[in-house]
Formats: sequence, structure tokens, C-alpha cells
Amino acid sequence: MHASDDEPVKVYRHLARRVRDERVDTVFVLTGDGNMYWEAAFAEFDGVRSIHVRHEHCALAMATAYARKTGTLGVASVTCGPGLTQTMTALTTAARARVPLLVYAGETPLDSPWNNQWIDQGPLVRATGAEYIAVHSVETLPRLVSQAFYIARVERRPVVLAFPMDLQQQTMTAADDRELTASVEATAPRPPRRPHPDDIARAAARLRASRRPVIVAGRGAAATEAVAACVDLADHCDAALATTLPVRGLFAGHPRSIGVCGGFGHPAAKEAIGQSDLVLVVGASLTEFTTEYGRLLTPARTVHLDESPAGINHGSFVSSLAVAADAELGLRALLDELTASGHRGGGGWDVTVYAKRVRTEPADTTPYALEDDVLDPRQVIATLHEAIPRDWECVNGAGHSGYFATHMPDRPAARFLTIREFGAVGNGVSYAAGVAVARPDTPVVLFEGDGGVMMHAQELETLRRYGLRILICVLNDGAFGSEVHRLRAHGLNIDGAVYGRNDMARMARGYGLAGRLIRSLDELPDAVAEFAAGDGSMLLDIQISDRVMSPGMNRRMTAVRAGAGS
Repeated sequence: MHASDDEPVKVYRHLARRVRDERVDTVFVLTGDGNMYWEAAFAEFDGVRSIHVRHEHCALAMATAYARKTGTLGVASVTCGPGLTQTMTALTTAARARVPLLVYAGETPLDSPWNNQWIDQGPLVRATGAEYIAVHSVETLPRLVSQAFYIARVERRPVVLAFPMDLQQQTMTAADDRELTASVEATAPRPPRRPHPDDIARAAARLRASRRPVIVAGRGAAATEAVAACVDLADHCDAALATTLPVRGLFAGHPRSIGVCGGFGHPAAKEAIGQSDLVLVVGASLTEFTTEYGRLLTPARTVHLDESPAGINHGSFVSSLAVAADAELGLRALLDELTASGHRGGGGWDVTVYAKRVRTEPADTTPYALEDDVLDPRQVIATLHEAIPRDWECVNGAGHSGYFATHMPDRPAARFLTIREFGAVGNGVSYAAGVAVARPDTPVVLFEGDGGVMMHAQELETLRRYGLRILICVLNDGAFGSEVHRLRAHGLNIDGAVYGRNDMARMARGYGLAGRLIRSLDELPDAVAEFAAGDGSMLLDIQISDRVMSPGMNRRMTAVRAGAGS
């Protein structure tokens, strides 16, 4: 659509054009009366597409994964009132994960103050950590739209941009905002933060004194240049390379890589980190899950290099030295300082021994008595790891079952999506769909529990409608595993967490997908091959034991049974 400067244009059409001008090419939508006109107009533009979903939460979750996978702004749209209130979990997750997300939402009409769908939306949205910008006049609309896109991109957090239904039907002219450029034009990249020489000198002194250093990289060190700098510094200092969970696989295949640092880490990784005398954490927030509540990473031997290093996180001291700097610039400055001083590390340990153990030894060998006709999830993941090509995209759901798929060695971080910052289950199918939309030419594999899939099973129809290629590997224990393990440890009735082993493969076929019931490990390679030969999505209903626990869960529940924990 093209309009002269003086030609009246409906506000909703102007909003659609502004989205196009912000270089948005994909929007995830659940249409309602509060957003349907805008969305319909948006669909008129060439080069843009709408993915219509079945639940508002899933629209935002898909946009979140799409943003993470593409490195761009995610955009979703929902209606007002109950449409927006359905998104609170997805908004919180995106805010915690620092995902740039713009949500076009409706508001009830300004001239209908007693509308039955009215609710004060702003406080709800802001409580999640997202921003809420309501547009209540044509005059302020152009600037507020630009501000919303700018905040989402620059501050890397969700912004809900809300428009009353009656305002959307008003008119404006192209001249009303011709003096404003799209915010994407004004969003200049921030210059990377350079380290202070004194901080580098202190950190270099700590590295020179270290004989067994470990470098732990987080999302802030995931750029290609920062990864290379981590590797160069590790080679120079004879350091082990580890990552936080969100970027597991960042050093996949490197002989110094010991995998994840934290609660999901391999025993060999924990042993190496426990024996280290210095841990340089780069581009990570040092949550209690990474430090294992201070048991694995102690402040005394931790140096924190980050754009905004935190001396205290989750109420605990996390480091004894902070270096405020961009990851690559800080690492290169450290390497230059060490090289200039003639320092060369080595001799304190053989890092490759730990790295080899991480790649070749099972992460957990705890024996469990399995029920008949069910599988050990650890063996399931090991079998799938061998059957799934290394260049396929992988998505790991949350919940207790998320531990097992973490331990698939040598799968690169760029091909493995994990978003667990809010600990919410039920996002897996949506995240996989967002990845599939972002990577249409690559098969996607989702590892998820039965409880997570059933929370939003309606999106299986969305996968079929858009022809997305996703292999959904359901680790089906017929229950919410984490709750079952806890209730058992406390000697309480587990019925409230047990839902039974419903026929999920048949359910998938009802939605028009392929579905297979898996009761033996031998069936898995054939199932993967069948999916690869097809052109749509498939659900594998993999019957696993409800007795097998992640090592961390097992340790905590053993303490509960012994009366030493909760």
C-alpha cells in the first residue's frame, strides 16, 4: 500500500507499515478483536509473514526462540484483556533471558471504560520485567512506536506496545510521522567496553600465579571473536574451557572443553573445576546454578570479566575481582599483558584428561531398578545422540527431563537452544516452532517431557499447518517427574503429579503429524530415519522410567530422606 503525505490512513495500517519499516519480517500472532485489523494489514506487505498460533503464550514463546536463533528482534501480537494476561509467563521468561521482544497488543476502547475485558494491563506487564507503552493519541503514536522498538532492541527486553481498539480505527496521514525514521536507523551499535589497564594488570597477576585455571564462558562471550579469544587465552595459560548452561557446546570438539559448569555439569567437569586454583568467568551472570550455590565456584578464586560484572548475585558474593569489559577486548588485553610479561602457563595439570572423560564417560551411572517395558532416559539420549545428524537444530525443554539432553557431547551451541531462565515448563513445542521458522531448511529436534508437551499440545496443529519439520522426542514418564521425585522422598502421596501414560503418538496422529510409540532403544534409529525421509513433523512417545533422576535431584532427595534437606 502506498499513500501520499496528505492521504488519510487508518492508524492500524500505519502501524503495519511501521513494523515493516523496522525491518521485521515475521510476526507470531493469535488474532483477536484487539489486534486483528493491524495484523490483517500487516499481511498485505511483501516480504513479511504472520505465523498464526493457537494460544497467546505460544505466540510470545515462538517469537522468543525466533529472536534467540536469528539474533534479531522477535515480534508477537495478541489481543487485549484475557489475550494479554495469558502471556505473563512468556513475558517473564523473555525478560529473564534478556531477549529483545516487541509485543503488539490491544487495549479496550477508550470510549468504553466498563468494557468487560478491561484490566489495568500496565502493572501486570511491568511485574514481569517487561516495559508497557500505551498509545492513547494519534499525536504521540509515532514517537511512542519508535521508543518501543528502540527499548526492546537496545535494552534487550520485552516491550508491550498497546493500542485501544477505537484508536486503531482513527485516521492519520503519512506526513504525521514523516520526520521520524524507524528506530532501527537510530539504533547504532554500542561501542564495546574497553577494560581499565589497572583491572587487566590485577587479573593478569592472578593468572600468572595460577597453575590450574579454568575459563567459563557465558552468553556474553558467545560471539565468534570472543570464543576465539577464550581459546587463545586457554592455550596460553593451559586452562580448561567450560560454559554456562545457556551456551552449552560453545567449545564443542575442542580438546580443552569440559562442558557445562554448574548443576548440569559432568562429574569430570566438576572435578576439574574443584581442583582449579582460578576460575575466569567471562560474559556470564554467575547465578547460583552456575556456582552451585557457592559450592563449585567460590568467590576467592573467581575473577569475573563482563560488561557489567556483579559483585553480588542472588544475595551472595560471586567473585574477588571484577573486570568491566567487553568479552573479546578484555580477553585480548589479558593475553597481551601475559605475553608482554613473558608468562606462559602449564605444568599444573593435564586438561585433556578431563575433557576426554566428559566426551567418553557417561555423565551419570547411578543404578536404578527399572519397571517393565520402560527405558532409561540416559540411554535414550545416548542412542538419539548417535542417530541424529550433528547439523540438525536441537531444542531442550525445561523440567526434570531437561537434564538428560544436556549431555550430548560435541553438539555446538549454535545448534542447541536452551532457555531456562524462569524455570517454566510447557515452552518446548513453541521454542522448537520458533527455531523451525527461523531455520526452515534444517530439521529441528525437540527433547521434552510429557507434561511440557501436554501443556500446549494444541500447537501440534500449528506445526502441521505450516509444514514445520520438527522431531518431538517426548520423554514420557506419565508424570511431572520433578514433583514425583520430591513427593516420594518426603514419603507423600504422588497421585497429584501422576497423569498416566496416555497415547501421545496417537494424539499426534490426530493432529495430522506422524507418531510412534517407542518401547525399545532399537526402535529409535529407525524412527529418526523415518522422520528424515518425511516432510513434516513427527512425535516419538518414548516410554521412560519415572525412577531415574538427574544427579542433582538424586543428591537433594537423598538428603531429604536422610532428614538433612528439603
